Amino acid sequence: MSGSNSYRLRCSLAAHEMDVRGLAAVAFPDGAFVSVSRDRTARVWVPNPSENQVFTEMHCMNGHSNFVSCVCILAPNETYPRGLIATGGHDNNICVFSLDRPDPLFTLKGHTNTVCTLSAGKFGTILSGSWDTTGDQIYSHCLQSISGHSAAVWAVVILPEQGLMLSGSADKTIKLWKAGRCENTYTGHEDCVRGLAVINEVEFFSCSNDASIRRWMVTGECVQVYSGHTNYIYSLAVFPNGQDFISTGEDRTLRVWRKGECSQTIRLPAQSVWCCCILPDGDIAVGASDGVIRVFTESEERVASAQDLQAFEDELSKAIIDPKTGDLGDIKIEDLPGREHLNEPGNRDGQTRLIKEGSNVEAYQWSVSDGRWVKIGDVVGGSSQQNSKRVMYEGKEYDFVFSIDVNEGGPGLKLPYNMTDDPWLTAHNFLEKNDLSPMFLDQVANFIIENTKGHTLGPAPASATDPFTGAGRYIPGSGGDDQGFGADPFTGAGRYIPGSESTGTVSSGRADPFTGGSAYSSSSAPKATTNIFFPNMDGVMFEQSINQSSFPSSDIVFPVLDILRLAVRHPEVNAQLCGGTEGASLCNHLLGLMSPEGRPANQMLALRTLCNCFSGSHGRALLLGQRDAVLSRAGDLRVVSNKNIHVALATLVLNYAGRLYGQPTEIEAKAQCLSVASTTLEVVHDKEAVFRLLVALGTTVAGDSTAKDLARSLGVNSQISKYARVSDPAKVGECCRLVLDELQ
Repeated sequence: MSGSNSYRLRCSLAAHEMDVRGLAAVAFPDGAFVSVSRDRTARVWVPNPSENQVFTEMHCMNGHSNFVSCVCILAPNETYPRGLIATGGHDNNICVFSLDRPDPLFTLKGHTNTVCTLSAGKFGTILSGSWDTTGDQIYSHCLQSISGHSAAVWAVVILPEQGLMLSGSADKTIKLWKAGRCENTYTGHEDCVRGLAVINEVEFFSCSNDASIRRWMVTGECVQVYSGHTNYIYSLAVFPNGQDFISTGEDRTLRVWRKGECSQTIRLPAQSVWCCCILPDGDIAVGASDGVIRVFTESEERVASAQDLQAFEDELSKAIIDPKTGDLGDIKIEDLPGREHLNEPGNRDGQTRLIKEGSNVEAYQWSVSDGRWVKIGDVVGGSSQQNSKRVMYEGKEYDFVFSIDVNEGGPGLKLPYNMTDDPWLTAHNFLEKNDLSPMFLDQVANFIIENTKGHTLGPAPASATDPFTGAGRYIPGSGGDDQGFGADPFTGAGRYIPGSESTGTVSSGRADPFTGGSAYSSSSAPKATTNIFFPNMDGVMFEQSINQSSFPSSDIVFPVLDILRLAVRHPEVNAQLCGGTEGASLCNHLLGLMSPEGRPANQMLALRTLCNCFSGSHGRALLLGQRDAVLSRAGDLRVVSNKNIHVALATLVLNYAGRLYGQPTEIEAKAQCLSVASTTLEVVHDKEAVFRLLVALGTTVAGDSTAKDLARSLGVNSQISKYARVSDPAKVGECCRLVLDELQ
């Protein structure tokens, strides 16, 4: 390294629209690096000669049909003097790019699940690892497939000695391979192995979800264990001296390790710091869940301007810290000291100190280089008092209640909003409730964003409110069809009711299943941690008929589908239509009607028919056998702007999740459920669809540590966190918080 100075911010690059999942220094141009993201792109960044501390995007590459999760660089050769860039993604493919074109030179297929790690070797070879538990050695085609791990392969590296390769897995082990044969197995980590980094020909580092870093000899001895991180560690990179290294993880930090000790802790304003790399000039680049790449430097010449440094510190101070991450320990506000506690210097770089500031709890970190305490955020849940400046509307408190004028001279419509709510979801619900055109969605959402700038987060809804009967419960007619309906699978016959057994009584007519005669009784309200949502193993069916007058009369398929949808719920019809060759024919016909370019009515009813097939054993067997094709085609319908289709799609995913619950060996099927649910959540706005997708996620990961790791790698935590504060209906926020608890 260039010296013993501390690292400071060089620049922040708002690089991607979603999480940055991989970084690597490239051979050309000098000083450049490449980033990959869940936004499905790879981007090359080069130093800007006119501004020494800034990078500029030089090249953007597209080729994956799903999230991009990893990247490696193939060294230059005679054919490709600038080298090549290889990326792996959730579409199970590896794309190989040059710097001359935005589309791939090659697309390498072979893995049957997400490619989550890549390493480049000599002579143009690539080593890949996947959720399908295998590693592949590739040179224009698969040279050999390496099998031996019992769970997803999260990390691979090629050692300098020709023919030796390492793989780290969710089965907690590391394996050494030569010529496709396992030469050694390293045990010691207590959780998934997430990253590997080569030190020299005979030593390497590993990092894990157990928050530890280990130094190994190739011969099998663990010679040192490094502790410091307080949550999962995702990535490692070694400095050229072969001794010092860096690490990043779920505790929001980049840590610099010198001579076996953590010499500097840099906290970032993002929950997940997914990846890191060391640039040729010794600077450090890190990518995080907020889509930003941040570069840190020891060089005084390249340090960001005072204005940019202050902006970074201000951004960090506004971060919201959840004490459940385990970084801060138990918090009792009455026992915390005041601001005077910051007059005492810290003992080490990165030391955290909490203080009480009025009714709030603030977190500070000691900076050795600055010789002062730097605010790193406000602690959620650290306040024991309510904000007295909130506005009451319809019996509930809000941060704001806007008046929206839609008719000239007429009364304005009230739009309540909390700072913890999603402005787009709030705008969608407002338009739906008041029967306004969805064309106003952008206008209303931007109005909310513009008029809440600079305001701080309001308190969360009271966690003790029962999601079925509390203030945020479902109210008939508030946002949906006003006609009667059959038993809701979440609350009807056979449902789970806290503190009681299933009633077996089906709600009928206009009796709302959430608040009717058989609803949950407030006299025995469950604690906030009671999970009444998942795992859900009951098939979810569509029972009510459709108003055919609302669809084009020329669509002759629609009435047939509507009858078929109801008929397959009968055991004998289910057995006849879903068994044998008839079942395959039915499935193929329904998939043909689910083309994204097809009629929305056919798409919706085809999805509902598939959902209802789960009511019988023959239908379940058919759909489990056709799972890959069905979920792949169904997932394509997420781009259709139709809430009924989104609800049906969410229900189908939920039904699959229910059938896979308690089957840890079906990890490939669970991975597909997680992927479809995750990508669908990015585009849906209907709260019922969101709720069912959350239940599907919870059901998929419940009791399955491997599935939880897969969900975390998809960034599900940060993706769904915006729903944790949704209070209308309360079941969305409550279910979201339970899923987040599962993924902690």
